[in-house]
Amino acid sequence: MSIKWIDSLEIALDLIEEHPDVDPTKLHFTELRQWVLDLERFDDDPNHCGERVLEAIQLAWIDEAD
Repeated sequence: MSIKWIDSLEIALDLIEEHPDVDPTKLHFTELRQWVLDLERFDDDPNHCGERVLEAIQLAWIDEAD
């Protein structure tokens, strides 16, 4: 099942699996964006991503990591 930019929780869960030792509060958005694009299940237009989308992913990651 593929995931899109709007699937912030699913993206966050995949990122936690891929990068379990990373503190999401220390991540730059450029790095976060690339990690999302590198996810195996990710299938969306890279240009449909903005700062709000990345913030939503980061917040979901922080919430799930706690």
